[in-house]
Amino acid sequence: MPVQELEILESHACFAGRMERYEHPSRQCQGPMRFAIFIPPHQPGEKLPVLTFLAGLTCSEETFMIKAGAQRYAAELGLILVAPDTSPRNTGIAGENDDWDFGSGAGFYLDATQVPWQTHYQMFSYVTEELPALIARNFPMSGESQGICGHSMGGHGALVCGLRRPGQYQSLSAFAPVSAPSQTPWGQKAFSRYLGADTQQWLAYDSLELLKSSGQQHPPILIDQGRADPFLELELKTEYLQALNDPQIILRWHEAYDHSYFFISSFIGEHLNFHARHLGAVPRSPADE
Repeated sequence: MPVQELEILESHACFAGRMERYEHPSRQCQGPMRFAIFIPPHQPGEKLPVLTFLAGLTCSEETFMIKAGAQRYAAELGLILVAPDTSPRNTGIAGENDDWDFGSGAGFYLDATQVPWQTHYQMFSYVTEELPALIARNFPMSGESQGICGHSMGGHGALVCGLRRPGQYQSLSAFAPVSAPSQTPWGQKAFSRYLGADTQQWLAYDSLELLKSSGQQHPPILIDQGRADPFLELELKTEYLQALNDPQIILRWHEAYDHSYFFISSFIGEHLNFHARHLGAVPRSPADE
């Protein structure tokens, strides 16, 4: 496997596959970026579907891989899992580490247009263009079979990436997504600083607005939302997605579940099975290992 463009940070055996983490120089973000990847057991020369997971505020490329318990299911289904970091790091931009909901750990999966953020904060292009190409060059990825999933800010990112690139992703899913960021404090803070004061520019990264304009012509979407989520009313606005009555969206509500990774780990297996069905993944058996 060619790794000249990658620096390996760690590698572990995991469910008969490999759990690894890398750093690489990013053209889009103009600095080092990190990602984690789980490669399931597979036959030599076999190309596998890829599911990218976008994590939420304050998280990194490690959070999902450590907390969600997804590798067991990915190994059984034959899915590569990829988790990028949630923003560039240590760019030298003044104030990038001042707020937990903006800057480092809070890239919002958009391409910033405002000074000084536009130089490094190009997360939409990084996630949808640079990172998949990097994975395809270095790992057994099938470029025709890609899904994307995320949580909270990352749920917003997954929906936006999938809706803006419908030919690239065959399946979308989200846990507790920031569904209408133009109308919420988290989104308004990020959009005004990354994209500027023109609110019309914000709509290109607003899941609700993209769904309204899609004419229901988009990949299938699975969304899980806990009713005990403390951010539901103010920040997530998941009920706005329900009001669309879009037959391509499966929106499931769960009593007593909150915003944590305990919620994600409870349903991550169902999300991976959802993606596997749409990506043509081939379930593994002991004989395949």
